[in-house]
Amino acid sequence: MTETILPFGDYIQPFQIEDLGLHGRLVRLGDALDQAFLRHGYPTEISDLLGETMTLATVLSGAIKYEGVFTLQVQGDGPVSPLMADLTSDGDLRGYVRFDEDKLTTAIARDGAMVPRFLGAGHMAFTVDQGPDTERYQGIVDLAGEKLTDCAQNYFRQSEQLETAIIVAADTSGPAGARSAALMIQRLPANAEGTYVRDEEDEAWRRAVILMSSVTPDELLDPELSASSLLYRLYHEDGVRIFSIKPVRHACRCSEEKVKRTLASFPKDEIAEMAEDGMVSVVCEFCKTEYVFPVESAR
Repeated sequence: MTETILPFGDYIQPFQIEDLGLHGRLVRLGDALDQAFLRHGYPTEISDLLGETMTLATVLSGAIKYEGVFTLQVQGDGPVSPLMADLTSDGDLRGYVRFDEDKLTTAIARDGAMVPRFLGAGHMAFTVDQGPDTERYQGIVDLAGEKLTDCAQNYFRQSEQLETAIIVAADTSGPAGARSAALMIQRLPANAEGTYVRDEEDEAWRRAVILMSSVTPDELLDPELSASSLLYRLYHEDGVRIFSIKPVRHACRCSEEKVKRTLASFPKDEIAEMAEDGMVSVVCEFCKTEYVFPVESAR
């Protein structure tokens, strides 16, 4: 295996475990998270939650071949909602979150798992949008489990009949800046009915998950441990094969033209109500860029 020396982030590292017949992806994000958080001033709990969401969206997007935008969105009745991240097929990543400050303070003071404490009851949705001339793909799963990874694994098991294991780690308040990582492995059904018929395949899957579970958050987030070294450490006895990385970067897709088109779809009386001193101001929820227009041009 050829050692690949990379900075900590930002990329998707696809791999295959030859002897176990499994595919996987390792994701690491660094600067992309710092840029996403830059103008928001999130509390640590919120930046960690959004960091995990952006990382989960990135690793899940690698499971689908698409030309367009992959979106992961979480809606719940807890203090944090919605929670959203999307990634284009070119590697442009962004994310945002809304939360109720008073309810969040109460939730932080309570014990309990992340999903029920911060998100409550609701659903997680995966959407692939490949443009106006194609049909959008969407998958939905209930918010059931302690972590967002539990919800994603439930979706693949119930709706796609794909055995999937995912680990996500995030530290968005460290002295060296935000870091997050995700490790995901999958196996395909052995036949058209989506069942696994060979004992060897079951044993191979159990072995892969046990080895994956041995990795610690510190290892996933260690800038001195390259992607290839981490994967070799876990699966060198099983023939791990590493493919070309896919770079990821933070990039917002908002623009003055897009905001103008959105405003043009509003009734004139609503635009008038939005105006102050003859100007309409719109702030992008993702990057906090402010767009200001004379009320006449916004109609």
